[in-house]
Amino acid sequence: MQKQFPDAKNVKWGKEDSNYEAGFKVKETGYSVLLNASGNVIETEVAIGINSLGSPIKEYVAKNYPGHKIKEAAKITDARGIVTYEAEVNGKDLIFDNAGNFLKEIID
Repeated sequence: MQKQFPDAKNVKWGKEDSNYEAGFKVKETGYSVLLNASGNVIETEVAIGINSLGSPIKEYVAKNYPGHKIKEAAKITDARGIVTYEAEVNGKDLIFDNAGNFLKEIID
C-alpha cells in the first residue's frame, strides 16, 4: 500500500469481511483502499465533489430519492481498472457504472 500511496498520512486500518481497508488523505483528498490478506489492491475509492457526478446519476437520485440530497460521492476503481461511482444518499451507497447507469444499492 505504501508503494502505491507514499504520501498517505494518518492511515486508519479496518477489517472488511476477510479483507483490509486503509483510509487516509493525500493533499486533502480522501482515499479508501481495499486490500486482500496478501496485500493486493482489490479496489481504490477516491472522494470526489458531488458536482463531479454525471447528470444521469444526479437525475436518478432526484427521481428515486425525492427530497434527499447526495451527501458524499466517490470514484471507485477495481483491480481490473473498471470504474464505478458511488453516491451516498439517505444512509445508502448507490453504485453506478461509468456511463451513469444504476447498478446496485448498498445499505451502510
